[in-house]
Amino acid sequence: MEPLSENQIRALFVNCSKGEARRLNLPRGLAELPWADLDFLGWRDPGAPDRGYLVTERHGEYVGFTLRTPSAARRSLIKTSLCSICVTAHAGSGVDLLTAPKVGAAGRQGNTVGTYMCADLACSLYIRGKKASVLVRPFEESLTLDERIARTRSNLARFLDKVYEGAETKA
Repeated sequence: MEPLSENQIRALFVNCSKGEARRLNLPRGLAELPWADLDFLGWRDPGAPDRGYLVTERHGEYVGFTLRTPSAARRSLIKTSLCSICVTAHAGSGVDLLTAPKVGAAGRQGNTVGTYMCADLACSLYIRGKKASVLVRPFEESLTLDERIARTRSNLARFLDKVYEGAETKA
């Protein structure tokens, strides 16, 4: 992923108002992020733990999405959960159900779609071995790193297709 500035990131959000995009908290240390290792930029809002944000490339353009977690999420310290995007196993609260308002009229009516993702939105770092899941030994896969990256991007693209489903497309 190419490094993006604060203003560029704020202009990318497609499922919230421009005012909401101006007010969202960006990740700290934006310039120091490992951009070359990111398939997407994802972060949680430290001031509002139920909110997350995701910026990624879609059809040759960068786009941003707001995400939310259910307010009464149940946690289990003995169960292991699997991220639907990067297929990383996590213990306890390492995976959250994240929902995104749909793009367009459906989103304005309150329609959302969700997926289970790494709670810290660091999928890119988990698949590259730059970050490790707490308390869970990673299972061994026969896929190469490039194949795991492709799978992660494909899984994210399928989720984003659902976020866009029914919205007007650019000509």
